[in-house]
Amino acid sequence: MDIPQKTALIAGGASGLGEATARHFHKLGAKIVIFDLNEERGKALADELGEGAAFVAGSVTETSEVQRAIELAQTRFGDIAIAVNTAGIATPGRILGKHGPLSLQTFSQVIAVNLIGTFNVMRLAAAAMQKNQPTSDGERGVIINTASIAAYEGQIGQIAYAASKGGVVGLTLPAARDLAKWGIRVVTIAPGLFDTPLLAGLPESVRDNLGKQIPFPSRLGRPPEYAFLAQHIVENVLLNGEVIRLDGALRMGPR
Repeated sequence: MDIPQKTALIAGGASGLGEATARHFHKLGAKIVIFDLNEERGKALADELGEGAAFVAGSVTETSEVQRAIELAQTRFGDIAIAVNTAGIATPGRILGKHGPLSLQTFSQVIAVNLIGTFNVMRLAAAAMQKNQPTSDGERGVIINTASIAAYEGQIGQIAYAASKGGVVGLTLPAARDLAKWGIRVVTIAPGLFDTPLLAGLPESVRDNLGKQIPFPSRLGRPPEYAFLAQHIVENVLLNGEVIRLDGALRMGPR
């Protein structure tokens, strides 16, 4: 699918991987709807991008708010052809910690945002894409989800995060198969250690040490590198039902 003039919904698009993708796709000529809880950052980014960009405040867990973003995109820019899911949280905690078992609320919240929120955006975006006119390849839309290498090598204290991202990995193939009849592709990116707001609070020395764990290049991933892969996924019609690790050959240890 060609990106210019297509409409893309970027969930979690106000910062990190989502922001980089919004910037990159807009530069390539796409119309962008940034959907995020952070109203200040989201509005600022849409204003900076200017024509062809809009912001809608909301949570991926709220059906009415996701639907509002989709409807705004359709009204202002036309049919949605691309949806990118980057919204997520990473609340840490061991099953058993200093204060007893991990609270069920903490675990459930991470699952709700990272897994159920991803599914919520995916199902509603697919319903909108279903009505699109197909390309010459019969393609109506592309959905890109974001997992993590923690889905495969979750570390101590990542029980909720790893479970949520493992769920995203697990839904990728059946989702692609479910939506194949409509010409809607589903691909998941599983990033390694990236220089995003999730790591921004760490001291520089800690961030440097994390980067050195990566075989090559020995540094944290850069959000535009995620965006470049997202571009290729959209443009390569044969990529479907796959989870792609983007991690510089990193395999995380238990800590």
